[in-house]
Amino acid sequence: MAWLLVAMPVVPLLGALALLLLPDALRPALRTYGLVVSGLVLALAAVVVAAFDHRRPAAVQFELDMPWIPGLGLRFHLGVDGVSLPLVALTALLTFLCFVYLCWGGARAQERFQGARPRALVFTLLVLEVGMIGTFLALDLLLFFVFFEIVLVPMYFLIAIWGGGGRRAAAVKFILYTLLGSVVMLLGLLLVWSQTGTLDVVALSRAHGAGMSRAVQILAFVAIGIGLAVKTPMWPLHTWLPDAHTEAPTVGSVLLAGVLLKMGTYGFARIAIPVLPEGATAVAPFLGAFAAVGIVYGALACLAQRDLKRMIAYSSVGHMGFVLLGFATLTPVGVNGALFANVAHGLITGLLFFLAGAVKERYRTSDMPSLGGGLLAVMPRLGSVLTFAAIASLGLPGLAGFWGEMLALFGAFQPAPGLPRGLFLTYMVVGGLGAVLTAAYFLVMLSRVTHGRPTAQPAGEPPAGHAAMDGGPPAQEAPDGGPPGQEARGGGPPGQEAPGVGGPPGREAPDERPVVPLGAVPRRAEEHAVTSAAAGGVAVSTGGGAGTAPYPDDIRGYELAAWSPLVALTLLFGLWPGLLLSLTTPAVQSLLGAVS
Repeated sequence: MAWLLVAMPVVPLLGALALLLLPDALRPALRTYGLVVSGLVLALAAVVVAAFDHRRPAAVQFELDMPWIPGLGLRFHLGVDGVSLPLVALTALLTFLCFVYLCWGGARAQERFQGARPRALVFTLLVLEVGMIGTFLALDLLLFFVFFEIVLVPMYFLIAIWGGGGRRAAAVKFILYTLLGSVVMLLGLLLVWSQTGTLDVVALSRAHGAGMSRAVQILAFVAIGIGLAVKTPMWPLHTWLPDAHTEAPTVGSVLLAGVLLKMGTYGFARIAIPVLPEGATAVAPFLGAFAAVGIVYGALACLAQRDLKRMIAYSSVGHMGFVLLGFATLTPVGVNGALFANVAHGLITGLLFFLAGAVKERYRTSDMPSLGGGLLAVMPRLGSVLTFAAIASLGLPGLAGFWGEMLALFGAFQPAPGLPRGLFLTYMVVGGLGAVLTAAYFLVMLSRVTHGRPTAQPAGEPPAGHAAMDGGPPAQEAPDGGPPGQEARGGGPPGQEAPGVGGPPGREAPDERPVVPLGAVPRRAEEHAVTSAAAGGVAVSTGGGAGTAPYPDDIRGYELAAWSPLVALTLLFGLWPGLLLSLTTPAVQSLLGAVS
């Protein structure tokens, strides 16, 4: 059944090519086309999960190994085991839910796509899915690197074209950091190949560093680790992340947090630690130090944020710190905790970015002081789901966010032989402090956004003609059926502003959208309502919250469909962690054979 693994990246690739070759035929069905293609990939992933032999999670299954470039000895090698299977399923699920969010919703979906170059957007997301799934399936170092790099281009355009006001600077920062990290990682992979004569990940993992001296392993681990740490992101290589998350559209933030960050941490589990065990043992204390600093730094940065999306972005730095700390322990408990936290973070933070996008769509801002608080009074269902996601992310026992962090800290309590236990006990204490600070900043966020008397009301739906891509300026698809990414006006390159929209090309056009009347505000409150342009289009009530009524459009149908699976899985893995640990534990024990 190896064809299942081939089909998962091939289906979105063929779907993207069809958009280039048959633009006119597919244009009327764009709203459902991406939904169907991503749904087919999700169905294939579900079949793989169902057909996977759960009694042998350490074994590579559905394996395909065939010549790719015979002259260079390169092979097209795909397979899944207990480490990669959850991430493959997570990628397929989040991509499908992003298309549900974009394409469902009747008239609102039409508004969401109007002026937002829908063909280019669907094309970009499908190419992104090819790279993400391929990364978790690849069992050849060079093939892994190819898929690892494929995701950079579509994510760059996703931020640069459909992002917010500072999208260009954020996209350039993202591409520069990740490309430079990838160059260093490629050098490390080539060093491994030059010493061992093979690029096969399975063979290298079974050899556990045989054929490479300790000095070579350390050098290769540092080079590969830097490239992976940039994508993770690890402090202090994280500075591209907050800008990218803040400016990306909702679907971009969901996939960036839910999948792309996992590609870096997955590389540690799949390549760096099992292939280079002596290098891992030598570098682990330093990796743990960066992880511990990242946990506390991310939490303190979150406490200082005003923007909801930026706060969630910085929270990823802290959560990925727990993942890296688990890897640094080099123990089955710690690595299992890291892999569990990987999946939990993808579910919970993906949900948080969906919710942040919903809040921004209604209020025209994600600035927490401008939101005015009282979300539970104005939109009780939306406020309740936001509360659930926040307490899941802070690690409340019984929810998925708890187990990964707890296991990572427990692994630091008793690290692998050869590692300084006293130092890792210090990391455990620092990580525990970070967990307390994590609870603090999420509770502060909830007190500022969901509780209290509402002083602001949602501004309603965006007026027709505006692209509802998280407040980005309107951008239309080229009417001549040109390739995705071509501007409709002026024929400039992707991301270039059309002339006459507030400045010369390359400068941001001011957002001058009118404020929609407050149909949801009762007459008594409406008499005292004023519009605050400085608050990004939020209508502020000067009546101290008196007369405020619930917003009639609380959680919409397509939002409920996109969020419900994430809520259900967060509960499932929180109450039944063995469901995931039964997959990862045997695979981790096999990968750590020579290290632990």
